[in-house]
Amino acid sequence: MTQSLPDLTARLLEAARRAGADQADAMARDGSSVSIGVRAGKLEEAERSEGAEIGLRVILGQRQACVSSSDLRDAAMDEMAARAVAMAREAPEDPTVGLASSDQLSALRDATALELFDPSDAPSPDALMQTALAAEAAALAVDGVTQVSGAGASYGTSHVHIAATNGFSGGYSRSHRQTYCTAIAGTGTKMERDSDGDMRLFQSDLRPAEEIGTRAGERAVSRLGAVQPKTGKYPVLFDERISGSLIGHLLGAVNGVAIARGGSFLRGHLGQRVLPAGLSLTEDPHRPRTSGSRPFDAEGLPTARRAIVDDGILTGWTLDLATARKLNMAPTGNAARGLSAPPSPSNWNVELTQGTATRDDLIARMGTGFLVTSLIGSTINANTGDYSRGASGFWVENGRISHPVAEGTIAGNLLDMLARMIPANDARPHLSHVVPSILIEDMSIAGQ
Repeated sequence: MTQSLPDLTARLLEAARRAGADQADAMARDGSSVSIGVRAGKLEEAERSEGAEIGLRVILGQRQACVSSSDLRDAAMDEMAARAVAMAREAPEDPTVGLASSDQLSALRDATALELFDPSDAPSPDALMQTALAAEAAALAVDGVTQVSGAGASYGTSHVHIAATNGFSGGYSRSHRQTYCTAIAGTGTKMERDSDGDMRLFQSDLRPAEEIGTRAGERAVSRLGAVQPKTGKYPVLFDERISGSLIGHLLGAVNGVAIARGGSFLRGHLGQRVLPAGLSLTEDPHRPRTSGSRPFDAEGLPTARRAIVDDGILTGWTLDLATARKLNMAPTGNAARGLSAPPSPSNWNVELTQGTATRDDLIARMGTGFLVTSLIGSTINANTGDYSRGASGFWVENGRISHPVAEGTIAGNLLDMLARMIPANDARPHLSHVVPSILIEDMSIAGQ
């Protein structure tokens, strides 16, 4: 690519002005990635990708249109701009359409302080293959593991730049490194599988491949001999690996799009208690070396730490400019966008207040119940919060793990579940969603 990303966005905005756009914003993105997969001690797949693409949103009065392209020639950008303006003329009017005013824009225009890009040398494909082989070998060394369905390692970088006719121009780079392994224990119809993996922005933070493979193998072996859980009302402990899904439902319910459409089980609950006293859900987009961090949002607004839930009380919605205008509220700096679509609200890094008890403490507290480590499928009513999901994990008797279980169903209502959650203290702090294991003491379980 001969032009820099800032040059590309400036070139595209100029084309939009000439085509007759009243306002416009542009996003340019490039990146590269290498992914290696192994199986049975041999290379199974190798993928490399590189590319650059651009997106343009034009606004004519109260109408907008979005287009994108991977053709970066000047003539192609002129054609893009003309097509976008023609599409906008035919689009329906929307009174919430419009760029941010100059006084709303972020003063921060890069992400240097957030440490999102690892400056160390990129790993070679051979180094990635050796990492994947090490993970596979460690899994196979676990007694009871019969095969590894896949192990792999990857590395990638991406760069993004956003500019708009309101004067905003900013961008940043991001890197990622990942290792994963999926092990299979048992044979025939009694096989069980489980996995482990790690994704970090910096190589120095990545867990060793041997640890990942061993944990994947141990998890698979621990699932052997699974039976259906008991049917009835029992405590359910959501393991830290999957507990973030509960908070994900809360985040979906406070999203400005859901609120504006009236399709949220939390509509009407602003300023009310939705979590137990003492628990807060905090968003912090400025955590260093975290995948969800960013210095500004997709509309150029500043991102900032905020409490979505404060001491159990719901304090606000997640808003971009359009949903804020619909709800007659201030935007929260949460706009995200792709290259060919307008912005929409999205959350960055979130963290739930951790408890003082360990996961083992909560298992002991359960007495008899269901420790869920895997969720399958879902039937969730976004309007009412009714919740039902397939689940597997371990049955707990007398405060101790008794045996593995599978093919169960857990059910409840999210309003009630969120209000009664009891968190452990085992959240992983490097994740974008820092959520510990969560105990809910009374849920419906269907099994045998």
